[in-house]
Amino acid sequence: MNTRLSTELIENVTFDEITLGQSARLLRTLTLADIQAFAAVSGDTNPAHLDNHYANGTLYHGAIAHGMWGGALISALLGTQFPGPGTIYQEQILHFSKPLHVGDTLTVSVTVQSKNEAKKSVELDCHVVNQKGERVLYGTARVLAPTKKMHLPRVTAPQIQLFDPQARFNDLLNLTKGMAAVRCAVVHPCDDGSLSGAMDAARFGLIVPVLVGPETRIRRVAEEFGIDLMGAEIISAEHSHAAAEKAAELAVSGDVEILMKGSLHTDELIHAVLTRPQLRTGRRISHVFRFDIPLYPKPLLITDAALNIRPTLPEKIDIIQNAIDFARIMGVATPKVAILSAVETVNANIPSTLDAAALCKMADRGQITGGILDGPLAFDNAISAHAAEIKHIASSVAGDADILAVPDMESGNMLAKQLEYLAGASGSGLVLGARIPIALTSRADGPMNRVASALLAQLAAHNARRGHPRQVW
Repeated sequence: MNTRLSTELIENVTFDEITLGQSARLLRTLTLADIQAFAAVSGDTNPAHLDNHYANGTLYHGAIAHGMWGGALISALLGTQFPGPGTIYQEQILHFSKPLHVGDTLTVSVTVQSKNEAKKSVELDCHVVNQKGERVLYGTARVLAPTKKMHLPRVTAPQIQLFDPQARFNDLLNLTKGMAAVRCAVVHPCDDGSLSGAMDAARFGLIVPVLVGPETRIRRVAEEFGIDLMGAEIISAEHSHAAAEKAAELAVSGDVEILMKGSLHTDELIHAVLTRPQLRTGRRISHVFRFDIPLYPKPLLITDAALNIRPTLPEKIDIIQNAIDFARIMGVATPKVAILSAVETVNANIPSTLDAAALCKMADRGQITGGILDGPLAFDNAISAHAAEIKHIASSVAGDADILAVPDMESGNMLAKQLEYLAGASGSGLVLGARIPIALTSRADGPMNRVASALLAQLAAHNARRGHPRQVW
C-alpha cells in the first residue's frame, strides 16, 4: 500500500499502523545544482563530481553525483513520508550499483520487511531506480518508528543560493583565451598584494610584467613573501611619484600597453597620466567596477565609484559612454544602463533624477550610443524585475541592467563595498577614457580580484589594437 500525504500537512505513520509489505516512494530528478549543493554542504569536492574535464576521463565518462546523495533521498523519504516525523534512524546499509548522472529521474522506494514489537523498530528494504529501470542503489534501513500520531505543517526547505567564484572566474578567463599577454607597467608594487597580484596575472598569461619602483624594496618584498619574479622586468624608480611618472612615460612611448596600480595612491598614478597629452582623449576618464554577484544572474558593471566625485551632466555622458563601450568589449551586444537615484520618478528636488532624465533623452537623440538607457531608477527596480513590476515600471532595463550608473562617487563606492562585503560579490576594476587601460586595484583586493582586473585591462588593450574608433582608453 502506498502512503499518500496531505498537501498542507505531513501525517506520520505510527508503529502500530505499519504493516508488513507496506511501502512508500518518491521521485527526484538529479540536477547539477544538487551535486554542487551536496558538495558545498558535505565538503566532498571530489573532482569526479565537480570537474567535467577530469570526470570525462574516468570510468563513468562524465561527472556523477555523490553516492550518498542517493542515500540522502532514502533518508528524506523515511523522515518526511514513511514513517515520517518522529522516525529515528538506527542503521542503513547501502550498495552502490550504478552511477547517478545529471538528468536521471530516480524512483526511491522503501518496503517494510519486519517489525520488532519490543523495540518498536522497523526494517525496510530500500531501492533507488533510474528512468531506465536500472537499480542504482539498494540496501536495508532500520528505524525506530514513531509511536505518537502527528499532523504537522509541511516545512519548506531552506533555499540554497549556489555561487561558485572559481567557475565565474574561469568564465572570465575564457574571454581572453588565445590572446597574447600584454606588456604592463606595474607601478610601485612594494607590498605583498600588489606584487603577488602582478606575478599571478603573469602566470595566467595575461600580462608581461614591467615592475616600476625601487628595485631593492621590490626584491625584498619578493623574498619576504616567497614571490617568484621569473619573467619580470624591473625598472628602478626611487619612490612612488617617480614610479608613476616613469610608467606614464613608458605608456607614451608605447613600451607598455597597460598600467597597473601598485602600492601608491590612486591620485599619484592618475595625475601622471593626465599631465601627458599623448595619453588623453576627448573623454573624461572614469572607473568601472565589474562584479560577479551570487544573487544576480550576470556580471554587473558599476560606474563611477572611484574617480569622479560629483560628476556634472557632461561628465556623466562620458562616464556612461565609457562603460557602454567596455561592456561591448566584454561581449554584451547592447548593454542596458540603469541610471540610479533614490527614486524612480523625476523630482526637481533630487538633481540626480533630472540628470537621469536628460541622459535618457540624449541617448534617444544619439548623443550616447551603443546601449539602452533608462532612469531614474531606484536600486531595487534596477536589478529586480519583481520590484519593477510592483511599481508598474515598463522598461527593458529595469530588472535586467548590465550597468549601474551611480549619481556620485560616494553612493557608488558605498554600493560597491556593500556588494563585496555583504553580498559576497567578486569584483575587479578598470580606468577608462585614457589611451591606455589602467587596472586600478585596492589594498584590500585578494589575488583573484587583482588577476581579474589585469584581465579586464588585457581585453581593453587588445581591443585598442584593433583600432575601434569608439573604444578609447
